Amino acid sequence: MLRIYLINALLLALSTLLVLFSGAASSQATDSSRAYTIGSKNFNENYILGEIISQLLEDSGFTVDRNFGMSGTMVIYEALRTGEVDAYVEYSGTLAEVIFPGEGDSTPAELNQHLQSEGIEALQSFGFNNTYALAMKRDRAVDLGVETVSELAAQENIDLGFSVEFLNRADGWLGLIENYGFTQQAIGMDHGLAYQAIDAGTIDATDAYSTDGDLELFDLIILRDDLNFFPQYYAVPLIHQNLDPQVKNILRQLEGRIDEERMRDLNGRVMLDGKSFAEVASEFLTEEKLFTQTTSAVTGSSIWSNIYQNTLVHLQLTIIALSLGCLVGLPLGVIIYRSKKLSRGMLYVAGLMQTIPSLALLALFIPIFGIGKTPAIIALFLYSLLPILRSTITALLTIDPILKRAAEAIGMTRFQQLRFVLVPLALPNVLSGVKTAAIISIGTATLAAFIGAGGLGEPIVTGLALNNTDLILQGAIPAACLAIITEMLFDALERALVKPHMLVGQLPS
Repeated sequence: MLRIYLINALLLALSTLLVLFSGAASSQATDSSRAYTIGSKNFNENYILGEIISQLLEDSGFTVDRNFGMSGTMVIYEALRTGEVDAYVEYSGTLAEVIFPGEGDSTPAELNQHLQSEGIEALQSFGFNNTYALAMKRDRAVDLGVETVSELAAQENIDLGFSVEFLNRADGWLGLIENYGFTQQAIGMDHGLAYQAIDAGTIDATDAYSTDGDLELFDLIILRDDLNFFPQYYAVPLIHQNLDPQVKNILRQLEGRIDEERMRDLNGRVMLDGKSFAEVASEFLTEEKLFTQTTSAVTGSSIWSNIYQNTLVHLQLTIIALSLGCLVGLPLGVIIYRSKKLSRGMLYVAGLMQTIPSLALLALFIPIFGIGKTPAIIALFLYSLLPILRSTITALLTIDPILKRAAEAIGMTRFQQLRFVLVPLALPNVLSGVKTAAIISIGTATLAAFIGAGGLGEPIVTGLALNNTDLILQGAIPAACLAIITEMLFDALERALVKPHMLVGQLPS
């Protein structure tokens, strides 16, 4: 048992150090007043609008926490409803069709009544309508003679690929099938990846936003919605009703400031000119003379600083979750391995956790634990249980019965058998299970960025929104390196704790 507790002690020590380091890294000069959390969805335009709101509040002296890149309308809306986010930008059509299904004909005042019943308020629109649309490569549309959605629906031999949310929305693909009579099959993919797919010719058409900067970048045309199916999607800030009145008044300065052409220009500055969201937001606020301070320069962190911070958060999430997995899984496996019913039952429950998609599990935890690191750690802990439990129970059950009987014959107590015979013999397989759990956690933790937990998934999510391979690699390469380093560390730990003749691949001399 000593070796098992040594593993737990090492993991707990590492997680404690990471908490201290991350706390020190994030405890830079902050305003003593309450920090307001601004959220955004995981596409280009929403990042820009979230950054505009954030910088406008910071210019007025408020402290702002950014939780950008959250996946799915209901994820971020639930975060707002439960108080994990104080404001984010939503669209009127999404309110009417997704958040309050069946309210497509509701007026803005009626939608606001629904929101207020949940403690939320919609401010006036920024001024632009970013409606859904179907887009095609210009040359492909010309070849097929397609200018309208009806003409696209009549094409039999075409490949369609839509963002996952659009694919399952009544005001998206489901409604298009009903209204336009589409019979083709469509595949789901990330919104940013869909543009790459259409550019490569993998698909013929995809969903787009009418203010997308990607349209010009990929030479796409929007097909005319000849049946007027898509509703209007005016961008509106959603806030809590109990938000500081001063904050509300500051945000009201943005009402009617951006029309469709202006939003396409702002999106284009990111997609075409390669500027950051923060730079574009700063330029807009400067152009609109909304900055009250004399300087509005944006100072961004270096690439290496961002990688360091994201890696630190990623390690914190992974090691805390793995520590909890070991604290629960290792002793539990030792306690229940003798009972077939208990061991099978626990393995069944742990295996059931593995069948739930990671992002779905994270979303399910939001109403209970909110957003951020807490639900991410709990999800990673649950995913780590199966390999740890299975390896522990299997290792103890498969020890040669002759050795167990020999230990009993010489008068060893159950504890002595466990300490001197069973655990040393089971340790190689137990360590293998912990190593598997660690590597699974490192990979799965990249999805934590979708609920605002940060880590190496953050540049990956942002890179997907921008079709920026460099940003994706800033998250993917360090995550791969962490997995390799983890493998090496566990190999070293195995050599330190396991008898040489029991090491994998080691033949007796």
